[in-house]
Amino acid sequence: MDITHSSPDLTLAAVDLGATSGRVILGGVTDGVLRMKPVARFANVPQLLGESMHWNIQSLFADLSTGLREAILSSPGLTSIGIDSWAVDYGLLRDGVLLGIPHHYRDGRNLRGVELVHEHVAPDDLFAHNGLQHLDFNTVFQFAVEAESGFLDLADRALLIPDLIAFWLTGQMSTELTNASTTGLLSVRDGDWELALMERLGLPSDLLPGLVSPGEPIGELSAPVTARLGASEPIQVTAVGSHDTASAVVAVPMEGQNCAFISSGTWSLVGLEIDAPVVTEEARRENFTNEGGVDGTIRFLKNVSGLWLLSESMRQWEHDATDAQRSSDLETLLAEAAAIETPVAVFDPSDDRFTPPGDMPTRIRDWCSEHGVEAPHTRAEVVRSILESLAAAYAKTLAAAERLTGRSVETIHIVGGGSQNTLLCQLTANRSGRRVLAGPVEATAIGNLLVQARAVGQVDPSSSLDELRQVVRNSFTVTEYLPG
Repeated sequence: MDITHSSPDLTLAAVDLGATSGRVILGGVTDGVLRMKPVARFANVPQLLGESMHWNIQSLFADLSTGLREAILSSPGLTSIGIDSWAVDYGLLRDGVLLGIPHHYRDGRNLRGVELVHEHVAPDDLFAHNGLQHLDFNTVFQFAVEAESGFLDLADRALLIPDLIAFWLTGQMSTELTNASTTGLLSVRDGDWELALMERLGLPSDLLPGLVSPGEPIGELSAPVTARLGASEPIQVTAVGSHDTASAVVAVPMEGQNCAFISSGTWSLVGLEIDAPVVTEEARRENFTNEGGVDGTIRFLKNVSGLWLLSESMRQWEHDATDAQRSSDLETLLAEAAAIETPVAVFDPSDDRFTPPGDMPTRIRDWCSEHGVEAPHTRAEVVRSILESLAAAYAKTLAAAERLTGRSVETIHIVGGGSQNTLLCQLTANRSGRRVLAGPVEATAIGNLLVQARAVGQVDPSSSLDELRQVVRNSFTVTEYLPG
């Protein structure tokens, strides 16, 4: 079971914000079993304003507030709220007031930010400080553009998206640790802000507020918010793994150290959970990242493009469709793709050309033409090519992770939306030669709720991650795929 009906024990609310949609889910743990009920789902549609891409943060906050009202109506005994979202993006504030509209991490300004940062700090030096995979949209690069424009001078605070939402709910400013680790401004060695690095880059050292860890209280709903949401008394907002991948990894039902995870959605986050960062030159060359996890763990992983390629292809085909030639639905295309017996093109899904929105099928054909590979022709072939390419990238990434950490992976856990894609899961097993366990789907919300459950005592406050994952195993089924 993945979702159950309402219960008086559902006293926790997870606000889970993804790059394309958001949700509010009630949950609670009773007798070692997590029960969940979705109360709101809403779209998260970026806005193109002139040539800049932004998040519609006001609409997003209105939608999640409506969801929280529904949660409170469904569960008057609600005791805690946790917030997670995508990483790296932020709002700039002055005296508590938002300045402008937060940029989307896919905005084209990021390349300029990379140039500006690398003028002062070489890539290998930057990696030594923050241990992060080079991604053009990391917060440090975005801040560099803000500083060059002078806009950063107007701000006295920057809040990452989940922290901004928490501030609007509670009036308290903080930076949650797992999301802070994606900014490029957190020390990979001691887990604190890299003040010397900020000084070298000309960034204000007090721009980002102090750090909180998952499970710590952020604050109670302010009096006006309590009234607007229809609560009878203030409700605690609890820090969770506010980077959605950090929450998702909590919900990976791993047993032992011979497991890898793939959090599969718009992006694919492929890697291992380890105890200490790997900051070798080889790790930098392989472009791996060391991000903070819940309970002081390290998510040693690589961002690989994900189902974004498929969703953008579907969007393009829908845009191109006419009354005479309707676009096929995804379920039909996946069935047709699974039936293809001849080899299809395998391309590099992490090529920079696939990062911005646009015509993915044409870009895939262009990549194939440039690399002397026969391009996919039909829509089903494009779908199969995308999934084969993702599976091949997963296998390559995990092989590198094994080499860099000395781990041996026997089982790959796929969680998130991609765990429902049976063809992707089977292809991953085939190309990696490993057993794949798929599920649970709502991993991010599950991890969010479990950290809250431990914080409020619904599970033993001393519970380890392994014990929290036992709750996942008690509560949700997984599907096994063997190499074929």
